[in-house]
Amino acid sequence: MIGRITGTLLEKNPPQIVLDTHGVGYEIDVPMSTFYGLPEIGAKVALYTHFAVREDGHFLYGFATADERAAFRQILKVSGIGARTALAVLSGLSVSDFAQAVALQETGRLLKIPGIGKKTAERLLLELRDKLGKALPTLATARAGSLPDAPPDARSDILNALLALGYNEREAQAAMKGLADDASVSDGIRLALKQLSRA
Repeated sequence: MIGRITGTLLEKNPPQIVLDTHGVGYEIDVPMSTFYGLPEIGAKVALYTHFAVREDGHFLYGFATADERAAFRQILKVSGIGARTALAVLSGLSVSDFAQAVALQETGRLLKIPGIGKKTAERLLLELRDKLGKALPTLATARAGSLPDAPPDARSDILNALLALGYNEREAQAAMKGLADDASVSDGIRLALKQLSRA
């Protein structure tokens, strides 16, 4: 398994780049979120990678962040979803926006991505609902706290959604303190985000 690669950027032909590492040119497919952040040709680049072996060849995928790669791998686990679709999702939405869409089960956001139909969007949201946030490396050590002023299940879902969006546990819990006992998950997330935007 090739987990990370560092080299000189030789070519940029979206969605593929060529990276020279010790005289070997690696063809790497990247999502547009990674592509847009690449430096000029000739510059050094370091990418997290996912190596796939299929009947029709060997393929290397590159990502600017560990969270992008983790999201890509989770998307690939969804039945009927291939690498091209996974790259399309991450090209159309940032990891945090995708995590929010999953947390809020917002099919509309995914339907705006070229190549994503209603059935695919619904399958992605359903199968990743309880998995995406937990899989992102920056959230791996986060643990849901027990807060008494809201239903445990809803509170936990709201907290996990905020963590998936990149807030730390302290910020998330502070934003959730004023939520009503009967707040739904979607309303709780919206209100917490509004509170966080004022901080």
